[in-house]
Amino acid sequence: MCGFAGFVGEVENREEVLENMMNTIIHRGPDSEGKYVDEDAALGFRRLSIIDLSEVGDQPLYNEDRSKVLVFNGEIYNYQELRKELVEAGHVFVSNTDSETLIHGYEEWGESLVERLRGMYAFVIWDTKTKKLFGARDIFGIKPMYYAQMNGTLMFGSEIKSFMEHPKFDKIFNEDALGNYLSFQFVPTNETFFKGVFCLQPGHYFTYENEKMEITRYFEPNFTGDTTKSFEEIVDDIEAVMKESVEMHKISDVEVASYLSSGVDSSYLTYLGQVDRTFTVGFDEGKYSEIQDAKEFAASINMQNDAKVISPEEYWDKLSDIQYYMDEPVADPAAIALYFLSEEASKKVKVVLSGEGSDELFGGYNIYCEPLEHTSFNKIPMPIRRALGKFAEYCLPRGTKGRGFLMRHGKTLEERYFANATNIFTEREANKILKKGCEPQIQKVTKPLYERVQGKDPVTKMQYVDMHLWLVHDILMKGDKMGMANSLEVRVPFLDKKVLELAETLPLDYKVRAPKTKVALRGAAEKVIRSKTAEKKKLGFPIPTRVWLKEDKYYNRVKEMFQSEAANKFFNTELLIKMLDDHKNGKNKNEKTDNSRKIWTVYIFLVWYDRYFEHGKPVHPEMAAR
Repeated sequence: MCGFAGFVGEVENREEVLENMMNTIIHRGPDSEGKYVDEDAALGFRRLSIIDLSEVGDQPLYNEDRSKVLVFNGEIYNYQELRKELVEAGHVFVSNTDSETLIHGYEEWGESLVERLRGMYAFVIWDTKTKKLFGARDIFGIKPMYYAQMNGTLMFGSEIKSFMEHPKFDKIFNEDALGNYLSFQFVPTNETFFKGVFCLQPGHYFTYENEKMEITRYFEPNFTGDTTKSFEEIVDDIEAVMKESVEMHKISDVEVASYLSSGVDSSYLTYLGQVDRTFTVGFDEGKYSEIQDAKEFAASINMQNDAKVISPEEYWDKLSDIQYYMDEPVADPAAIALYFLSEEASKKVKVVLSGEGSDELFGGYNIYCEPLEHTSFNKIPMPIRRALGKFAEYCLPRGTKGRGFLMRHGKTLEERYFANATNIFTEREANKILKKGCEPQIQKVTKPLYERVQGKDPVTKMQYVDMHLWLVHDILMKGDKMGMANSLEVRVPFLDKKVLELAETLPLDYKVRAPKTKVALRGAAEKVIRSKTAEKKKLGFPIPTRVWLKEDKYYNRVKEMFQSEAANKFFNTELLIKMLDDHKNGKNKNEKTDNSRKIWTVYIFLVWYDRYFEHGKPVHPEMAAR
């Protein structure tokens, strides 16, 4: 794994500009660097050595006549199979890296190369003869890829911060992103908080030639649910495909370890991987820690577990640095915990396995049970349910039992489900708290996704939405950025093309049987790990922000930020303070108010804005500490 940065276009001191861009992402690849510069293009690379640790594995890599140049971030897990095919076709390899299969594969198959790949990847290839740039991102969006066309120049790279070192980059805040961020807790489109900067969407590639960019979708998941196999046969198939995926994800010339929580996903991966070492983090607050359960599971399969208890002080003190590494605000409190988890792992290893993706593929989120649990109520005609929902929203006090149920079921699935754990602020709430011009457009984001899965059952629709929003812009983004902040490669065996192909065939009954989720996956896990773990209800990554925000120390820290000039640019600060006070004290003696997710979403945005827009160019934490 590594990071890259580059540009196509004219600029003075090209090599120096590229070097500065590369230095901003040194955390992604501290082992070595490389660059290619000609009169039209510049490609820079930072390497974290995983496969073929020798210098011949350094990038940029070239084809035989050096007419094509590659920089690549990720891993190609079927590279040995592709390499064999390419050697038989006459291509000459100079290294044992997976990277080199991309450059020769592009020579042989052109843009259709991406259809053959099994792995996590973001890469670009520059053709020195045709002056054409080709780039692609993996089908799930495991690896990030950004681009910006400004002032006659195309900039591209693994992280947005590298663009700020280019003299033709205009750093302008994108106010249009703020409204959607408040509802989703992340930016849910290919736009970013930087005007003119976009992320290449998963399963897409681009070509750039003569200052013209064309983007093509090359992959689309298709949940058919059409298997004719019995439940027992599917369980066996899951076991087989997961064993194969884990073995491929363990290919490395350095030690591979595993993240471990107390849930089924990481426990199943850890068992299949037979790694020597596992890592866990938690908090002193009892119900916010899975350390004890993780240690018990690791001991039951004779594996070492290294655990760290995160103190509130270090959690809060790291927030600004973490916003630097994230590039954009993602108001998921688990991102900060993930930073400490990857930091702990990076002290011992360079590669870890992690359980992301199983919920989206196999139906794991608890909310997926909702459409199956209230079928009788849902038979009530929609006009009546809408009226009940409006009555609950506007007439019933917050905290009234059943209020949330009536509000949710007064809407269609397409109107109420935007992605797992989102809808932090409703559109009405966001419009109230925001100053003019930043309102969210939730339906505009989700409508195209729902249109692609018309006719599917509600759970499949929810999975599809989550794959394209929650998984890409929250789960995988924080997984990559927090791992790379600590020079750690995070591999996700559930997010494998063959695993997806099997998951696409599962009927609803093999995914969710309310209140049970991930039914078939749990069946496969239960064959090899204890039932207590295989059947455990999903917890997520619990963080005690709700508790901390009631403490004076952290309440005052947030209040100071809510009263800042930056806050006043975007928000009704009186409403922010009221929201904070209501959380700390309750609206009245009889009502407990939990505004923690709303408070956190606004606060993280302001911490990020302060780091990126209030003090000029953001400074790398290691440089700031000198």
